[in-house]
Amino acid sequence: MDGPSWALTEVDITRPNVARVYDFYLGGSHNFESDRTFAHTVLEVLPSLPRIAQENRAFLRRAVLHLCDQGVDQFLDLGSGIPTADNVHEVVHMANAAARVVYVDHDPVAVMHSRELLRDNDRAVAIAGDLREPRRILDDAVTHGHLDLDRPLAVLLVSVLHFVGDEDDPVELIAEYMDAAAPGSYLVLSHARIDGQRGAADVQKIYNQSWSPNPMRMRSRSEIEGLFGDLPVIEPGVVPIPRWRPDPSDDDSDDAGAPAIGDDYPGLAGIGRRD
Repeated sequence: MDGPSWALTEVDITRPNVARVYDFYLGGSHNFESDRTFAHTVLEVLPSLPRIAQENRAFLRRAVLHLCDQGVDQFLDLGSGIPTADNVHEVVHMANAAARVVYVDHDPVAVMHSRELLRDNDRAVAIAGDLREPRRILDDAVTHGHLDLDRPLAVLLVSVLHFVGDEDDPVELIAEYMDAAAPGSYLVLSHARIDGQRGAADVQKIYNQSWSPNPMRMRSRSEIEGLFGDLPVIEPGVVPIPRWRPDPSDDDSDDAGAPAIGDDYPGLAGIGRRD
């Protein structure tokens, strides 16, 4: 199967990939037929997923702007994915042109496109790496992204930890990142929820089939809250994604494809602070 001109030769375009599937949910164009086929299978059981992905992206924007208001000027985006609208550095640099952003992803397509996007930007970089290797990621972020771990840092884990299994101990992974960060640092987290709306368990089953991009481990509300460990969670707490400090400009309640924003919303979000 021939790929588009932008496809890397070492990428198997016949197998779906979570970053490219998510790009498709967001309406992006950097995905292959295998990604679209997989995404359509998922959409058969949870048709609202593109809207949920958009609401998750809106949460990321609100969270980043809030932390800029708190004086944070360093951002480590783990599992950053393929560049799309409202990239972290674009949002951050509207508030603070001097802020630094480091993107991290293990998908070569995501890293390639991020580097292309950042070609002329000396305040943001993209590095290839697996978030399950905190020490290596932090070393690379300091060396190549010039992050200063002695100053407050925002660690972004947005819609990625449900691809980290229990065997990799996500609580300990988060603790390693946050223990390395200075007091006054923040953890920004959103996560797919298993005890939410109908269809979530079916989505997880699809992702866990042998031909799927990555195993998925959705978690319950209590498990997601537990990911913050000992970090105090700032107001409004761990809440359905659209309820985290909503911006009136994000409201589109007339959208027929939007899931009801109740207590069973299929994704939760929150921000913890290291005191």
